[in-house]
Amino acid sequence: MKKLFKLFGAVREYKAKALLAPLFMALEAFFEVLIPMVSAKLVDDGIQAGNMTEVLKYSGILVLLAIFMIMCGLSGCTLSSIASVGFGANLRHDIYYKVQGFSFTNVDKFSSASLVTRMTTDVNNIQQAFLMFIRMAIRTPFMFVFSFIAAIIVNKEIALIFLLAVPFLAVVVFLIAKTAFPIFGKVFRLYDDLNRTVSENVRGIRVVKSFVREEHETEKFKKTSSEIQKNFTKAERIVGLFSPAMNFFMYLVMLLIAFFGSKLIIASGATDGSTGGLSTGELTSIITYAMQILMALMMLSFIIVQITLSKASVDRISEVMEEQSDIVSPENAVQEVKDGSIEFKDVTFAYSKNADKNCLSNINLKINSGETIGIIGATGSSKSTLVQLIPRLYDASSGEVLVGGVNVKDYDLYVLRDSVAMVLQKNTLFSGTVRDNLKWGDENATDEEIRHACQIACADEFIEAHQDGYDREIEQGGSNVSGGQKQRLCIARALLKKPKILILDDSTSAVDTATDAKIRNALKNELPQTTKLIIAQRVASVMDADKILVLDDGNIVDFGTHEELLSSSPIYREVFNSQTKGGDDNG
Repeated sequence: MKKLFKLFGAVREYKAKALLAPLFMALEAFFEVLIPMVSAKLVDDGIQAGNMTEVLKYSGILVLLAIFMIMCGLSGCTLSSIASVGFGANLRHDIYYKVQGFSFTNVDKFSSASLVTRMTTDVNNIQQAFLMFIRMAIRTPFMFVFSFIAAIIVNKEIALIFLLAVPFLAVVVFLIAKTAFPIFGKVFRLYDDLNRTVSENVRGIRVVKSFVREEHETEKFKKTSSEIQKNFTKAERIVGLFSPAMNFFMYLVMLLIAFFGSKLIIASGATDGSTGGLSTGELTSIITYAMQILMALMMLSFIIVQITLSKASVDRISEVMEEQSDIVSPENAVQEVKDGSIEFKDVTFAYSKNADKNCLSNINLKINSGETIGIIGATGSSKSTLVQLIPRLYDASSGEVLVGGVNVKDYDLYVLRDSVAMVLQKNTLFSGTVRDNLKWGDENATDEEIRHACQIACADEFIEAHQDGYDREIEQGGSNVSGGQKQRLCIARALLKKPKILILDDSTSAVDTATDAKIRNALKNELPQTTKLIIAQRVASVMDADKILVLDDGNIVDFGTHEELLSSSPIYREVFNSQTKGGDDNG
């Protein structure tokens, strides 16, 4: 409950509506409770007495009460709906904003699919619980109290029958919550698996089709979906028992009231509405109050069950909101990156504190500003991991990484990352035009700057060959451009940042060797002051670099020029010979 109220802080600008909604709902309950009392007067003092004046008077009062009740009910429902939808929107915003500040380590902890589920399904569950809370959590107790007081005023002995419902309700709610809650928790975890399956299938649909694995993927989806169906059905079946059980008890109470009420009327001879017993109108009002009280108790129980069941979603969202990014800007952060020099001082890194083995071990490396450094090594040698420490996508487990002579942990994160441009192995293009995607590098870039960046990245040819040019629409994920075209667009996007450090992580693997050489030559001539780190599988992509770093199993085994490594590095020489002797320049 404490976590739920903490999340309610997302109400913000809808706070007034969230406070007014229960007030109007309480007023609706008040007017609704007055109606049976006036109806009893209409029956006893008007209809049974044959007094038309009283009939008209109480009929008019009933109409006014009904109008007030409807107006309050509509106002309460409208305000609560606006407040709950606004609360849900704010909560999704807060989670999304929180996730944007996560480091890769934080994202890895939850998984992308789980974060999507928490921002959709879990938020919807909490939004519904919030709506139920502000719409009914005040109205229901008021309805119970007002109706019970009114029933006591009419006849205290019969009113005491209502108290029989309280212990029964408490037992039912406890059993339902205890039994159903763990099942709902399991269902939400299964939703994570379902989202992961769908996401992987959609992203890799071309691979699925090329390997004719549609049936296999369908079975995976069906299995998870069936598990969700089975568990959800089980949980809903348990919750579904609540309604018939309460209806049975409600009608039992109604029968008791009718039985004892009738006995009082007959025994007192008060069918004419005289005092000292129970009149027909009063019995009618008592029965109406019984309905109101029992419905209030049922609704209160339902609210408790709904809030209890939303606890699983509250816990999952609270996990995200309470998660602290392990990579943040320090106080009094450095606001300027002087140059593109890079230094690793005895750096060790592991993705997890409990990892059996380090990804990087005892890395000592110094790179001067403006140098071009090639990085080569076998798959799994931690080439990508090494360069991701530079813009603090991850933090070193021990040792220091310096950029511009300053420890990266001392920089403002935005300043540091704005000075480093990375073209990753799996870069993404977003829905929009080519120009929109390129402006991710610099939203204020002119058309001339965009064209120049594309010329350096050798992307201008295929862009301008298309009839829409830079206004060509890119589909989600860049699915309507080839792998090589996507890589060149991503390089151009990175160049528009005008970075002090440019990292190309195997980002020309999908282009031909001639285009690769053309891009490298352009980078050398156009960006002489920018430090360039080029990770590649092809020796041809790095052999003209100022120096080449050879990694093996997370360790630096050699560092030097192409000629130096050919004579001194067995690993480099072996890779070079395997790619050149057979004429296989593509690796």
